[in-house]
Amino acid sequence: MPRGINNWSFADVKRFLSDYNFRLSHVEGSHYFYVGSVKGTIHQICVPFHSNKAIHPKTMKSIIKQSEIDIKEWIK
Repeated sequence: MPRGINNWSFADVKRFLSDYNFRLSHVEGSHYFYVGSVKGTIHQICVPFHSNKAIHPKTMKSIIKQSEIDIKEWIK
């Protein structure tokens, strides 16, 4: 299970975004693009898939910023 913004895998991010009604839009190579609405605004999020490796914390920060879901929701 992820703690903070460290140790998030692709599956963890996918599950989290699914809980917030984000849906897979398309795939380009190893990057999966999800689309969803937060606070009435549509957002597209790019999530890299590299097997079961943890997503780099800077990349996680970018994913969180793209989603505009409060960081407290991500790290609880």
